[in-house]
Amino acid sequence: MECTSNLAPPPLADVVVLDLTQVYNGPYATFLMAQAGATVIKVESPEGEHLRKRQKAVGVAEPFGVLNANKKNVVVDLQTESGRQALLRMATEADVIVYNYAPGVMERLGLGADVLRQANPTLIIASSTGYGSTGPYRDYPAMDLTVQAMSGVMSVTGSPDTPPLKAGPAVCDFFAGVHLYGAIATALYERAMTGRAGMVEVSMFSSVFPSLLSSLGLHKKGDTGCKRTGNRHGGLTMSPYNVYETADGAIAILSVSEAHWKTIAGLLGKLEWLDDPRFSAKVERIQNMDALDAAINSVTRTWAKAALFEVLVSARVPCAPVRELDEVVNDPHLHQTGMLKWVQHPLYGEMLAHGSPLNFLSHQTPDYVPSGALGQDTESVMKGFYKLSDAEYQELASGGAFG
Repeated sequence: MECTSNLAPPPLADVVVLDLTQVYNGPYATFLMAQAGATVIKVESPEGEHLRKRQKAVGVAEPFGVLNANKKNVVVDLQTESGRQALLRMATEADVIVYNYAPGVMERLGLGADVLRQANPTLIIASSTGYGSTGPYRDYPAMDLTVQAMSGVMSVTGSPDTPPLKAGPAVCDFFAGVHLYGAIATALYERAMTGRAGMVEVSMFSSVFPSLLSSLGLHKKGDTGCKRTGNRHGGLTMSPYNVYETADGAIAILSVSEAHWKTIAGLLGKLEWLDDPRFSAKVERIQNMDALDAAINSVTRTWAKAALFEVLVSARVPCAPVRELDEVVNDPHLHQTGMLKWVQHPLYGEMLAHGSPLNFLSHQTPDYVPSGALGQDTESVMKGFYKLSDAEYQELASGGAFG
C-alpha cells in the first residue's frame, strides 16, 4: 500500500474474494475489487482460464495482464474431489465467491449454493452469465458479439445505409462487469447492515439494455424500421450533433443548448445561420439536419483539427477531436490521473497497466502488482492464508487438487 498516513486503508481492505471468473466480464468486476483493496484469489483450472491462453496483444497490452493485476494466482482442479474439498476449505475464509460459468456448471460440479453455504453461511455468492439463470435464453452460449446481436446494440450501430455493426469496444462484457461489481458491493453493504449473506446475479443481456435508451426514444411498438443514426444522436433529438471533417482528421461537435449553437455559429464565422429559418431554432435544425451538417462540414474541413478544437473548447462548446488509439494510450491526462501507466511486466514485457475508474479520494490506493504465472501462489496461499499444514497440503495435492 502507499504509505500516506492521513489516508484511510483501501475501502475493501478486509474483504476476501474467491475469483473463479474468466475472460472479461467477471475478471473486470474482481479487478475493480482488487483495486479497491480486496484480497482477490484467482482460482484457475490446471490449464488456465481462456484469456490467459490467448496470444499476446501486439504492442500495447496483454488483456489477461491488465484484468488480473493485484490478484493471487491459485490452481484448483474442480474436476477432482480433492479440488472441490480445497475450494470449500477456501470458502470458509472468504467473503465473496464470484464465477461466470454457464448456468448449472457449479451445481454439476457439486458446488452449488447450498454446498457453498454449508461451508460458510456468511458467504456472498455472485455470478454473471450471458442471459441469466432463468428464462428461455438461459442456456444460449453468450459472448460479447452474440449479446450485442441479441440485445439490439448491433441494430443501432452504423449508418442507415449500412448493415448492422458491432460496437468496437466489448460493451456487453464490461457493462456486465461494472454491474457485477455494483451488485457485490451492494451485497456486502447488506451483510454489514443486516447480517444476511445474499446471492447476486448479473446478465450481460440485461446490463447492456439500458444503454439503448436514446435509440428507444425513436421506437414505436411494432415498428421494425432501421434505427441506425451513424454519428448523430441516437434519438435524433439534437442538431448539430455529429462528427465533422477537418483538414487533417475529424472532430465531434454537439449543441445541447441555444447558447452552444450561437457560439458555434459565431466561432465558425457564420452568424447568418442564426437568421436562417432552417437553423434558427432547435426544432427547425432537427428537421433540416442534413442541410445543417453539410453547412458545418463545409467550414470545419478548412480548419486543422487541433486548432478548431482549441477554439471551440475554450468557448465551452461540447466537442472533441477524433483520436486514434495510439494517441489515447499515450494521453497525458489518463497518465497524470493514474488511469494508465506503462510498466515492465515480468511475463509480457512493456505493457499498459490500467488503474480503476473508481477513485476513493480519502483512502490509500494499493500499489500495482502485476498479474502472475498460472498457479504461482497456490502453495503460499494454501499454507499461509488458509493455514494448511504440510501434511494437509500434500494430502490434497496427492488427490490432484492443484493439478
